[in-house]
Amino acid sequence: MNQRRAGWSRSVVRLLTVIVAVAMLFGWRLAIPQDASGQTTQPVILATGQWTGADAAHQAQGKAHLIRLPDGRRFLRFEEFRVTNGPDLYVYLSGHRAPRNRAQLHEGAALEVGVLKGNVGNQNYELPADLDLSKFKSAAIYCKRFSVMFGSAELMSP
Repeated sequence: MNQRRAGWSRSVVRLLTVIVAVAMLFGWRLAIPQDASGQTTQPVILATGQWTGADAAHQAQGKAHLIRLPDGRRFLRFEEFRVTNGPDLYVYLSGHRAPRNRAQLHEGAALEVGVLKGNVGNQNYELPADLDLSKFKSAAIYCKRFSVMFGSAELMSP
């Protein structure tokens, strides 16, 4: 009798394992956004760059990405981001590849994206819908109060 019960228990465990595996696979598939044709709709990385500090006293690290969402909105995203803390820090897009001063920051094109949300962690900054991204070559962190660059990330196609 115990042997029959043990065999039945193993069969139930196997069946439940298969059901859970199928449910997880099905649930995972449902979690991936799809358009009307059944194609997955994922964000597209338009450009990416690595943060570097402006000098020995002002360090930056992590990644910067220009991203387009399936609905067309575009964002500047920081991942694994860390920058030296300071006052009055702002996020910019710049026409210069690696600005190290105020003049270089505004060379070609410059857009003040907004106040830096924090000096550590992942962050998203929505960009204007009509912004011509081809004018910009880097993302930058700039202290407006003291006109000091803290870091930049050259943005290149992936």
